[in-house]
Amino acid sequence: MDRSAADMIEVEARSLGHGLRTLLAKLDVVNAARCLVAVVALLLILVTLDPFPDLRNPDVANVVGGRLALTYISFGLLAAVAVLLCAASDAPSLKTLVTPLHLCLVGWMLINVVFSESRGVSMQRFALAASVTSLAVLLPLLPRTQRSFNMCLGGAALVLLVVCYLGVFLAPQYSIHTALDITEPQLAGDWRGSFGHKNVASPVMTILVYLGIYLCAVRSFVMGPAIAILAGVFLIFTGGKTSTVLCLSIYAMASLVYVTRSLWLKRIICIVPLIVMNLLTVGSAMSPALGTITRQLPVDPTFTGRSDIWEFALAAVAEKPVIGHGYAAFWDDVTDRQTAQGAEWAVTAAHSHNSYLDLAVTIGLPGLLLVVLIFVLTPLGNFQEARTHNRSGALAKLFLTVWLFGLYYGTTETFLLERQNPIWFLFVVAVAGLHFLARFQCVETVEPGRE
Repeated sequence: MDRSAADMIEVEARSLGHGLRTLLAKLDVVNAARCLVAVVALLLILVTLDPFPDLRNPDVANVVGGRLALTYISFGLLAAVAVLLCAASDAPSLKTLVTPLHLCLVGWMLINVVFSESRGVSMQRFALAASVTSLAVLLPLLPRTQRSFNMCLGGAALVLLVVCYLGVFLAPQYSIHTALDITEPQLAGDWRGSFGHKNVASPVMTILVYLGIYLCAVRSFVMGPAIAILAGVFLIFTGGKTSTVLCLSIYAMASLVYVTRSLWLKRIICIVPLIVMNLLTVGSAMSPALGTITRQLPVDPTFTGRSDIWEFALAAVAEKPVIGHGYAAFWDDVTDRQTAQGAEWAVTAAHSHNSYLDLAVTIGLPGLLLVVLIFVLTPLGNFQEARTHNRSGALAKLFLTVWLFGLYYGTTETFLLERQNPIWFLFVVAVAGLHFLARFQCVETVEPGRE
């Protein structure tokens, strides 16, 4: 080969290399990877690896359990990738997560696992909870701009809604509760979509309604209304009374908090009704006086008999008030425990139907206090800080609304610290979002040449 031919080949190779670099720069591969991880995480938590479980199958619990290993591996790998993607460019944001309260909660959880009644179960489930929670905390950081974040959330929401509606119309036996369901055949006719129960589908749809409203506020006039309407209709057909009632009332509360300037007034608006709801529910099982007041109300805040479960759970708290019975380890085998006469059915419950009471049972009162400080009290201060500096008002309101919904939904259902529960995941995304907005301004666009 002569020298001129070799030079031509070298020039062509350089030209090709330059072209590839230009193409990769335009594609912004790293940013695309970050968005991909965010979307995959959302779909993994919302659609899951086992959508449309057949509730008519007596072995449905075993079928789901057999795929737990894949679930653990998937969330673990995604969390590791998310950490690697955020470690270099988002180090200042990650450093703000290292606070005394956060360290105390992690430390307490480790102590609780060590002293758990079922150490192996608690250790295994805590590993999954740590992966899922880490992924949720990092999700607001993964998309590099607010527009990318909106597209990730909106895209995942539309995929979920399409999957759920296709299930309802094409395979109703797998997406609508039927009279042939092994448990709770009385729910026949209630939509559940790709989820295993309407009580999971309904709160998710409520949060998607909030997402649709937010996207409308940031001028996404196609995706926003589509998500809000589709999720709202699905919510109605789930028959989820708690989520349906909370949907508009929580949004009204969030709107009031949004225009209120005083932090103390914000706390009164948000926290006082929450305390009242817990007093009317769990409190009615603790105090005869509160029980009398509850029975005189025009509605039944005990949701027909849950007071038996609350009394059973309160007795469990009294047994181990400090260390608790062990993270996620109490309700697996409670059939041998003593209950009050006439309330024997309470031992068949899967949880205590109150997130705060359930934490007291499993991780003890100190653990509950830490969770309240981090997830109930601190986010409102972060929202106030974000509003004071006028940081992404619409996004801050979305996070505030999802956070408030989670607080009040937790008075009748259990989801706080509950591993891969989609409500817990979205709740943590909102709490983390408020944390970051209180300290940093949202990026609108990425400068050329910068990751």
